[in-house]
Amino acid sequence: MNKKSDLIDLNDYPVEWWEELLALGHKIITDPKAYAHACDGKIMGTLFYEPSTRTQMSFQTAMLRLGGSLIGFDNPATSSVAKGENIKDTTKIVSGYADILVMRHPTAGSVKAAALTADCPVINAGDGGHLHPTQTLTDLLTLKEEKGTLSGLTIGFCGDLKNGRTVHSLIKAMSCFKANKFVLISTKELALPVYIKDVLSASGLEYEECADLEKAIGKLDVLYMTRIQQERFASREEYEAQKGCYVLDKKKMSIAKDDLIVLHPLPRVDEIEIAVDDDKRAMYFKQAEYGMYIRMALILTVLEGKTKIDLVKGRAHKHAICSNPACITHKEQYLPHYFTGKGTTLICEYCDERTLVE
Repeated sequence: MNKKSDLIDLNDYPVEWWEELLALGHKIITDPKAYAHACDGKIMGTLFYEPSTRTQMSFQTAMLRLGGSLIGFDNPATSSVAKGENIKDTTKIVSGYADILVMRHPTAGSVKAAALTADCPVINAGDGGHLHPTQTLTDLLTLKEEKGTLSGLTIGFCGDLKNGRTVHSLIKAMSCFKANKFVLISTKELALPVYIKDVLSASGLEYEECADLEKAIGKLDVLYMTRIQQERFASREEYEAQKGCYVLDKKKMSIAKDDLIVLHPLPRVDEIEIAVDDDKRAMYFKQAEYGMYIRMALILTVLEGKTKIDLVKGRAHKHAICSNPACITHKEQYLPHYFTGKGTTLICEYCDERTLVE
């Protein structure tokens, strides 16, 4: 399998690569006009199987600001997907037209599945509740620019930690930096998945779980709020039972540190009151702007192709089936079942879920 400069999971690359990307993002922020023609003649394909505002538009704006062009769709109903075309065929065709693909899809592991056969580099713009590496890069750039460091921070994550792909990606990333502490604020039903807790345990960094935002906020340097995601619930009743559990308001902000910064991947529903927007510590709109700059840096880095990765680290297990019903391997039957691990516990290479085998 040919190596490419795909970005599926940020942890596929060393921390030094992230830091180079953040440094380039900073350069672009300080002098964006210097990069106005960096992608002249290049084409980016954006394949969005799921609704998006910030991610899609920031990628499109990033490419246009670099001088490149765009093709793609933002609604699969307007493409051959509506006729039953599988991911492989769609991405194989579009990758022959474009120099780089950006893909969002509601199913875990879907973008990695696409990258396995695409003829150009593929960037993961979110695969279900699994990962969202470019939002993580946005978050890292925001933290670097606003806090001046990626180490020694106490970071609170609040809301839907179970389905929040932005949370999963950022925790995995921040666990690679020294002396960070994590406060996981959620209901039991929306707690962080075990495989992400395993990452924290392996890093040796401190973390605690709690259910009360008001009790936790005073100790935080960063508060990462998330939306309770209706689209990730099996029923309206399950969603309604969790909706509104956590709301950040002026009262809670009054007991937070003066140098706290509040992040949110957006969109928000009711988890941050509008009145909080006027607080200088509310950083979520600026965070979205940082997203455009880091995506400009990412596009340039991926197209340069200096660092290439091998997407498959384990091997195919013909008779093993991923235990995660939301994994792409259950929908795209042609996919090889790649797993890492040995013995009776395997880890799916598409969605990272554990699978027990006999």
